[in-house]
Amino acid sequence: MNRTDRVEISDGFEQSNVDIAGLIAKRRTAVLASMVGTSIEWYDFILYSIASGLIFPSLYFAKSDPLSATLSSYGIFALGFVARPLGALIFGHYGDRIGRKGTLIATLIMMGLGTFSVALVPTYVQIGIAGAVTLTVLRFIQGVGVGGEWAGSVLVAMEWARPERRGFAASWPQIGVPLGLVLANLAFAAASFATGSAFMSWGWRLPFAASILLVGLGFLIRRAVEETPVFRTIAQENRIQQQPVARVIKHHYRKILIIAFMRIVEMAFFQVMTVFIYTFSLQRLHLGHDTILQTLLVAACVCTVAIPVFGNLSDRVGRKRLFIIGTIAAPAFAFAYFALLSAGSLTLSLIMIALSLIPFAMMYGSESVLIANNFSPELRYSGSSIGYQLSAIIGGGPTPIIVTLLFHHDHTGFAIAGYILVCAIISLIAVSFLKERHEASGQD
Repeated sequence: MNRTDRVEISDGFEQSNVDIAGLIAKRRTAVLASMVGTSIEWYDFILYSIASGLIFPSLYFAKSDPLSATLSSYGIFALGFVARPLGALIFGHYGDRIGRKGTLIATLIMMGLGTFSVALVPTYVQIGIAGAVTLTVLRFIQGVGVGGEWAGSVLVAMEWARPERRGFAASWPQIGVPLGLVLANLAFAAASFATGSAFMSWGWRLPFAASILLVGLGFLIRRAVEETPVFRTIAQENRIQQQPVARVIKHHYRKILIIAFMRIVEMAFFQVMTVFIYTFSLQRLHLGHDTILQTLLVAACVCTVAIPVFGNLSDRVGRKRLFIIGTIAAPAFAFAYFALLSAGSLTLSLIMIALSLIPFAMMYGSESVLIANNFSPELRYSGSSIGYQLSAIIGGGPTPIIVTLLFHHDHTGFAIAGYILVCAIISLIAVSFLKERHEASGQD
C-alpha cells in the first residue's frame, strides 16, 4: 500500500508530497552505493599500503639496506597522501558544479585504473629504478582519485538522509575504510595461500589485477543512484557557484585548516595500526606475514561494526563530543598497546591488534556530518573535501616514515605512542575551535 506524506528531504530547502516507500528506497540505494564504492576505492588504496611494508622494499629497492628500502617504499606510499589534496581541489570543484553522482563515478574509475596498472609494473631486477618511478606515478594517480572520493560518498548518503539521522547515514560510507582493509587483507591472504612460494615473485600481483572487476561492480551500482535532493535544489535555485574551490578557500580557509589539524591524530593512529604494524610485528614480534594479515582482518571487522554504532551514537550525544572522546582514547590505547605487545605474550599481542581500531572508529564514525555541516550546501563538497584531505599530508603520509625512524632508535614502541600523544594534543586544540552545526544554514 502506497502512502504519501509531507517529508523534509534536504537541508530545509525542499518539502513536498513524496512516496514514502520510494523515498526510503532511494535513501537506501544512496547509502549502499556510497558504501560499496568507497569500500572498493579503499581496497585499491590499502592494497598499496600493505605492499609498501610487505612486498615493495625487496622487489623495487633491492640494492638498499632494509632500513633504506623500507623508508624508500614508505616515501612512495606517502606520495599518495600528498596527491589527495589535489584530488580534493579537482573533484571538489566538479562535485559542487556538476553534482555528487558524476564526480563519484569519475573518482572510482581513476582509482581502479591506477590500481590495476600496479599489477603490470616490472621489478627492479627487470627494469631497474624505472619500476619504482612507475609505482610513484601510479600511487600519485591513486591519491588524486581517493582525494575526491570521501566528500562525495559522504554527501550522497548524508544529503538523502533525515536531518536527525545524518550521523548514522553518513557513517556507512565511512566503513569503506575498514571494509577496504578487510578486502585487501583477504586478497593478499588468498593470493599467498594460492601461490605459496611464488607469492613474492608474482602472486602479490593478483589482488591488484582483481581491482578491475570490483571497479566494474561499483560503476554499475553508482549509476543507479539519483542526484541528491540538496544539489537538485541548488541547481533549481541557480545557486551553483562558478568557482566553488576559490570561494571556499577565500571565505572559509580557517575552517579548512581547523578540520585538517583536527584529523591529525586519527590519520596517524590509523597508519600506525594498519601500516607500520607490519614492520613492528615482523622485526619486533617475529610474527609471520599470514598471522599479521589474519589478525588485522579481525581488527578491520571489529572496526566495520563499530563505525555505524558510533555514527548512530553521534546523533544522540553529539558528533563533536564523541570525536573528542575518541581523540583522548587514541594515545591512551597506544601506550597500552605497545606495552602489551612488548611484554612478549603472543595472545595479548593478537588481542591488542584485533582491538586496535576502536579509537579510530570512534573518531571516524562521528566526524562526517561534523565536518560537512560547517559548509553551506553549494560549497560543501569543496570545503569538506579540502579540509579532510589536507590532513593526509600532515597526519597520514609522513607517519610511517616518522615512526620507522622512531622505531629504529626505540624498539619498545613507546616513542611511537608519544608521537600519537602529540598528534592528539594538536587535534584537541583544533577541534575546540570547530563549531558543531546540526543543520547547515544554507548561506555562504
